[in-house]
Amino acid sequence: MPARLRALVTVVYATLLGALLPAAPAHAESRTVQGGRLDWGVRSSFQSYVTGPIAKGSYSLTGGTGTVGGSQFRFPSATGSYDDDTGAFTASFAGGVHFVGHRESDGTYQLDLTLSRPTVRISGSSGTLYLDVVSRAKGTGAVTTSSQVPFASLALGGVDMRGGGTAVVLRNVPATLTAQGAASFAGYYTAGTALDPVSLAADVEAATTPTPTSTRPSTKPPVRKPAAKGDSVEDGAVDWGVRRTFREYVTGDIARGRWTLTGGAEDGGALFRFPKGEGTYREGALTAAFAGAVRFTGDHGLDLRLSGVGVTVRDGRGTLYADVDSDGFTAGKVPLVTFTAGGLTPKKGLAEVTEAPAKLTAQGAKAFAGMYPAGTAMDPVSLAVALTADATLPALPDLGSAGDETETPSPSPASARPVASDTAAAADGTPVLPVVLTTGALLAAAALFAVAVRRRRTRTAAGPAPADED
Repeated sequence: MPARLRALVTVVYATLLGALLPAAPAHAESRTVQGGRLDWGVRSSFQSYVTGPIAKGSYSLTGGTGTVGGSQFRFPSATGSYDDDTGAFTASFAGGVHFVGHRESDGTYQLDLTLSRPTVRISGSSGTLYLDVVSRAKGTGAVTTSSQVPFASLALGGVDMRGGGTAVVLRNVPATLTAQGAASFAGYYTAGTALDPVSLAADVEAATTPTPTSTRPSTKPPVRKPAAKGDSVEDGAVDWGVRRTFREYVTGDIARGRWTLTGGAEDGGALFRFPKGEGTYREGALTAAFAGAVRFTGDHGLDLRLSGVGVTVRDGRGTLYADVDSDGFTAGKVPLVTFTAGGLTPKKGLAEVTEAPAKLTAQGAKAFAGMYPAGTAMDPVSLAVALTADATLPALPDLGSAGDETETPSPSPASARPVASDTAAAADGTPVLPVVLTTGALLAAAALFAVAVRRRRTRTAAGPAPADED
């Protein structure tokens, strides 16, 4: 090869490798998983059994867990890690579901099972779903509490988890009960039983290239906001999902509707957050107003808007108000629900009540057009108010930005096969390719260049090429 040609080849290869190495180092470090959700119904027949005419039971949700579709629970706030090179993935999710059934005369339940804090761990082609489990054994009634039980095996055959995108998405991954899961399931099912498929979407921290930073200490003192007066609310938020079955009715097959949030209200999956609290607090007594509105619309004349949300607390009893605008009922500051609010005592400048049981008032029943009678249990109320400028409000359940569909599709012959997505979309919708694909493209370009060089050299020796070959 002539010296000039060798030099050109060297420059091209150096350029290709120079572009490649910063994007895909030989050993990529794990990146942080922050934000996302896991959708899983445990086992649909188990849900039907619990709530059916035999067990005559129910389930309740905690920690921001919501429902989606016909029979799935949505666990929010993914945290964990993801390795580009190996595809190793770990994500833990918040919340839980508590099943009860077969009520005894003393008020306890023969069937009493809590599944919480699901964690998915994937290494190579092997995946496992772990759970915290509290269960009551059939017959003896002994209660067992277990942490991070390897509850189900996940079938990941053919799924390549490697890549360099900013999201990991898995849909309808088949799940099978393990021996440990069967034991913690109080013996209701044997090992090897097929469970509902698992779907998840998790945001992955974008890979960054290290940049030189100065270690010179700052000479400026940190700026701290002065604390406000003890009876003034600096900030606040109230979290309330209205009622789970109402949300399911709105988005279900009958109403076929939706909800929209305006004025700063936020969606936490199983609840709505009304932020920017303002008001006064003194010795456990609170009066506060919050921003934002939620509007439910659907078929059969469904149109209900709640805005101007406010809360009062007196003597350990709370009331949540809202301006109501619906077909046939419009009123301001309607007392919708009452809730227990004992212990609203500030700690480090923050006074809060978490998931307080709530009941519908008589006026609230009118706001819902008689759909529910007064006294009906509604979704619990969580309330937090900051009394000092440096107090931090609790984080909203984080559903992530990956896989933004409002409802996970039901498994079908076309969608039941698990799909791993290590790609993401840019803000304009353009797909962001994984690093492994970019790497392959660059190497292919280098190989094609080498082939082109060889061909050009052959043509030079044999004579000029036909015009249509260039």
